[in-house]
Amino acid sequence: MGIKKITINIIITLFLVISGANVFAQSGDTVYFQWGTKPNRDKFYLNTVEHPINKNLALPVTDSTEDKWNTGLESMVLLQYRSVFIDKRIHYAVKLMDKQSIDFQLTLLETLYSLYPTEFIKKMREVLKHATDDKVFAIASEYLYRENSICPNEIEAAAIKLNPDYKNDDVLKMLIVSKENDHLTQKMLQDIFNKKFLRGNTVIYSIQRKNRDYTGIAIIRDGKGNFIVDNNKDILAIPQFARSLTNLPFYISDGNTPQGIFRMHGTDVSQSSFIGPTPDIQLRMPFETTVRDFINVFYIKDSSWSIDQYKKLLPASWQDYQPIFQTYYASKIGRTEIIAHGTAMDPEYYKTKIYYPYTPSEGCLCTKEIWSKDDGKRMISDQQILINALKATGNENGYFVVIEIDDQQKPVNLDEILPYIKN
Repeated sequence: MGIKKITINIIITLFLVISGANVFAQSGDTVYFQWGTKPNRDKFYLNTVEHPINKNLALPVTDSTEDKWNTGLESMVLLQYRSVFIDKRIHYAVKLMDKQSIDFQLTLLETLYSLYPTEFIKKMREVLKHATDDKVFAIASEYLYRENSICPNEIEAAAIKLNPDYKNDDVLKMLIVSKENDHLTQKMLQDIFNKKFLRGNTVIYSIQRKNRDYTGIAIIRDGKGNFIVDNNKDILAIPQFARSLTNLPFYISDGNTPQGIFRMHGTDVSQSSFIGPTPDIQLRMPFETTVRDFINVFYIKDSSWSIDQYKKLLPASWQDYQPIFQTYYASKIGRTEIIAHGTAMDPEYYKTKIYYPYTPSEGCLCTKEIWSKDDGKRMISDQQILINALKATGNENGYFVVIEIDDQQKPVNLDEILPYIKN
């Protein structure tokens, strides 16, 4: 579990102890989640603004207060919170950040990337010039790149100054290769939806846009190569959101969900109050497990991972397509615990966003769930639909494949995929 996940869960736990909320409850097929009620959500919001945000960020920035500042900054991103007072404190922290720890710098940079997308371009150029840490350098580069204030060639030239051997630094390597203009072909899409791809395995495809502000869809194929259908005999397509709170790229710990292949290991129920009681799908990336487990071939001896081992799972037409290797590199860099889950987060935090009422996550794949503001009853659950469809395949283990099809500025629709599917 990442540091930020631990921090946010501590905030939630403290609130629950204070409020005495009975979070999980179930009666037959009806699921209740008291965290979803309006009084509890309002209390959490007000307490978070008052304590981790306003109180912690009122402190001076010193070595001894960094942890409190980090918690406040992470809470700001969670709630997408700004105020006049907080803006002044952020400007104060930015002036001092170069003297603080790398962990503090990263947390502050993620906050700036998420909540202050244009105000600190000059500062980011300074960071780029003087950075000694690859992730600090990468986030500053991404900030400038998003605002068209730097081009890929400039990033690469600066990376060489930071580390002449930058191609062997996976963070810097992914920073640079992610700027390449890769396109899917019709043949590639036909090949990846073909029954021969990962033959004999349950496969969930999560089809996304490059712009993760737009929702994707999940479709499910059983071990015989047949896609699960709905009551109208149409392929079941479940909206799924793959955007992180920061909206940073996949190679940053709290970034968006990586593209590529995940190993699927059944379901579980999270104890996180932001995920809720609906079962989630457990996923593993290559470096989170053994080669034998991931490739799922009994005669493979456990050995060190290599890109060629991962490549064996791919159709030939995909083996030179860099984005499909994101799960490989993200896990090599150190990302862990990406799952496919529902949500109990309050969508009202994001009511001004184009993705509302969907809620971002810590980099997982998230489906929409709606809870009664009065009693916490689960009213809508795309996650339960996804879980039921997975169970209908008869095998909850298999593979989960995330791909971005293009950069259209709209949610993904099943009709875009159907021409490539031969059921």
